[in-house]
Amino acid sequence: MNLKNLSRRSVLTAVAALAAAPTALLAQDNRPIEWVVGYAAGGGSDVVARTVAEAMGKTLGQTIIINNKPGAATNIAAGYVASTRDAGHMLFTADFATLAANPWLFSKLPYNAEKDFIPVGMLARFPLLLVVNPNVPAKNFKEFVAWAKAQANPVSFASAGIGSPHHLAGELLRERSGLKLQHVAYKGAAPAVQDLLGGQVPFGLIDTASVQQYVAAGKLRALGVASPARLATMPDIPTLTEQGLTDFTAYAWQGLVVPAGTPADAVAKYAKALQAALDSTPVKARFQALGLEAMPGTPQQMASFTRQERDRWGKLVQSAGIKLD
Repeated sequence: MNLKNLSRRSVLTAVAALAAAPTALLAQDNRPIEWVVGYAAGGGSDVVARTVAEAMGKTLGQTIIINNKPGAATNIAAGYVASTRDAGHMLFTADFATLAANPWLFSKLPYNAEKDFIPVGMLARFPLLLVVNPNVPAKNFKEFVAWAKAQANPVSFASAGIGSPHHLAGELLRERSGLKLQHVAYKGAAPAVQDLLGGQVPFGLIDTASVQQYVAAGKLRALGVASPARLATMPDIPTLTEQGLTDFTAYAWQGLVVPAGTPADAVAKYAKALQAALDSTPVKARFQALGLEAMPGTPQQMASFTRQERDRWGKLVQSAGIKLD
């Protein structure tokens, strides 16, 4: 036996095995995946993440663990994800605030919305309804405008917080309608809705997930939808555009991203599992129950959408002079 040749063959075999190792390890990878959510457990964002994560986990054959890191308009969670050293095993719900509003609202952020995340795909959008307390004597948007103009003082509107989609939709309403409005910020949609129900604030542009049950029960009156088309779940409510409010579209929305540095094959794997989840019957049923609209699409489509949203809302934030620091 030629020991010299045997040694050479052994070396070549070892090199080939090492070259194939990353692919083999990826195929056998069953480490848990961390999904970071920038809101508290039990809220709409948390429910969406847990619903989609369950379906994605089955496709991937891996456990997905939700990690709630609420606070600072998602900046705490976004900073945590941007600084991770475990790219490849982390997902993040990046929403309207994270990717579109915060870059304009804050002078300094613990992340870069364009460089620190890689899009996987959009998750869902939350349609916004212009809702009023039943004490407001308006049955449609035209009557609402007439009522608002007749008030001696600016009309207050509730939102889930400064810079939230609800707030910026109200600012857009002010800009498009010329009405005198006064923003009242709450720490989340739930307390905003409670004061709407109690009549402390007369109206708001609030997401369907937070108000549809109260609209159905007659405790709040929906005057219009801020979407370009009527909602399949509420077909009797006309859009605000139908009622004469031109160039008015506003949503709360969420997308799925991974930290920069995540391998391309992992991104593709997550994107495929996400689309399968959004097309699954359990996810569709859950979204319908919440009044949400799934937004299936590619990572490239998400990148284009978020750039457009960042530019559009940035102009409004700047013109309104809104700052959070």
